[in-house]
Amino acid sequence: MKKLNRRNALRLGGLIGLGSLTNFETVWSNNVNSANTLNKKFIFESKTISEYTPPVMPKLSSLKARLHWNENPFGPSPMALKSFVKYAKQGNYYSWDTLKDFVGKVATKENVNKSNIMTGPGSSDLLEKAAIAIFEGEKGNIVTADPCYMSLVNVASALGASWKPIKLDKNFEHDLDRMNSAIDSQTKLVYITNPNNPTATVTNAKRLLDFCADVSDRVPVFVDEAYLELTQFGLKNSMAKLISQGKDVIVTRTFSKIHGMAGLRLGYMLAVPDRINEINKITRGGMGISGPTIQAAMSSLDDTSFLNSCKTTIAINRDFTIRELNNRGFNPMPSSTNFLIFELPKNIEPNNFLSEIYSRKVTVKALNFWDKNWCRVSIGSMDNMKTFFEAFDEIIA
Repeated sequence: MKKLNRRNALRLGGLIGLGSLTNFETVWSNNVNSANTLNKKFIFESKTISEYTPPVMPKLSSLKARLHWNENPFGPSPMALKSFVKYAKQGNYYSWDTLKDFVGKVATKENVNKSNIMTGPGSSDLLEKAAIAIFEGEKGNIVTADPCYMSLVNVASALGASWKPIKLDKNFEHDLDRMNSAIDSQTKLVYITNPNNPTATVTNAKRLLDFCADVSDRVPVFVDEAYLELTQFGLKNSMAKLISQGKDVIVTRTFSKIHGMAGLRLGYMLAVPDRINEINKITRGGMGISGPTIQAAMSSLDDTSFLNSCKTTIAINRDFTIRELNNRGFNPMPSSTNFLIFELPKNIEPNNFLSEIYSRKVTVKALNFWDKNWCRVSIGSMDNMKTFFEAFDEIIA
């Protein structure tokens, strides 16, 4: 691949990763429109994973079931909304003091120092900036799972890095032994998404902790934990504890998932101070985050009742979706979060499937990896999931 400049590298990251671009709904719709105009089968295509082009995006507010971006249909929390409205009147001022309060709150929550924290408008922005800091002007490779969340990989590849994807094991977990063996003198980063996206599967926490502790002595390990809070044991299985031990591990979190604040844009990174400082050289951590968003996030962190309710309800709706798929003869991969993925029948052409389901005001994603076609569906409200099955049944009948 021809090496790109920083701006174009970030744009490529946003194509499938929906990353640093603040108005990604518009960008995504424009990319979909372009792919349709050019009659492209895939909106994104790589050597191991490709995403099928959906039809021209409908007005999102018109959808009956919005199940393509893994959003939380129940958020933001009432406490977060109250704070956002209260502090919107201070929108004429910069929010650096408020951001300092937020960093302090996160430091206490994560049991790290403030120097271990960097903020950004969503975690994807941070992982893309990390890719730039690590790979710009450098030759090397990145080791990941196959498949994986592609935003960071896209940026690293655009900057000239080679990509070494390692297929998930038979349990759909990261194959940590093979990933370890793939590391060589040119490896600049190991990237892990746990739970993994697009598979929704979780890697054993003890084995992952041992892997990260060992490998990070040789090469930085980036662990994207965007969906971890939705899993059974939540942050108890986070790799963040390694950072206070001085390990070169990078952990990111987002307020877009369990906190239901995808449109408000906030995330943070945890890493050793030297790594934070390296990334800060190319960006100003905290830029692009509004004061009301920060206040809403701090209130959301305190609203444990709401967060627990979201986690419980999403799990109930996920179990319902799995049962309904099983009843129809489909076996989704074991999901631990707010989406799942299942193989499409071989007689279903994915682009036609997307056209049919979009025409019914239901949006999902269709992917190709491992020489199979898959449907990834977000877990919405119970009504959303029933609407999905009404449309799905009509299509596969």
